[in-house]
Amino acid sequence: MSMNIFRLAGDMSHVFSILVLLLRLRVAKNAQGISVRTHELFLIVFLTRYLDLFTTFYSLYNSIMKILYIASTASIIYTIKFQEPIKSTYDKSQDSFLYWQFAVAPCAVLASATHLIGSGISGFSFIELLWTFSIYLESIAILPQLIVLQRYREVENLTGNYIFFMGAYRFLYILNWIYRANFEAHYQHHWVVYICGVLQTLLYVDFFYYYFKSKKSGGRFTLPTKGT
Repeated sequence: MSMNIFRLAGDMSHVFSILVLLLRLRVAKNAQGISVRTHELFLIVFLTRYLDLFTTFYSLYNSIMKILYIASTASIIYTIKFQEPIKSTYDKSQDSFLYWQFAVAPCAVLASATHLIGSGISGFSFIELLWTFSIYLESIAILPQLIVLQRYREVENLTGNYIFFMGAYRFLYILNWIYRANFEAHYQHHWVVYICGVLQTLLYVDFFYYYFKSKKSGGRFTLPTKGT
């Protein structure tokens, strides 16, 4: 994958979102309003997508970023689930999205169907299947976090910034695809990636609206209750 300003900005936005969350955990010493299930989904995404770390070398930058995503996500999960006093502040009852039933399993079925239809039995590749699965799963991995925010309603500043940068990362990657399609010779379109990327970005739209509204007013970032 070639580098351009949109891809670099997207990668940096993703990294910054992780750093903001780690900072928030260290400073606030609590996990209120944070969904560990979202990060467990992202860890599954990264572990299934980046198996090419063992088979193909693209660039030092590419390898470092993949390892960084895996290690930092695992660190967030470990911090919330096992480190005190943060562990004691994590409310499992608020972070209750059944992701194995409603995220992992459906994405696995959809990825299997997509891969078999596109490649057939003769072109079956387990690594490609897992890559496709990771694309589908990433598109909805933020759902548990958005549900937790809706339940807490009031969003802490650093938590809001972390989610904003996560959404910005995906939006910048859409601009990256548009740029590459217009300026990169022999660019190959991948409609599953496009559709999932747009879906993932759309999930952030409501959050973005209230995020910018709170920044403009200078007031607290509070999500409305359902039906309002």
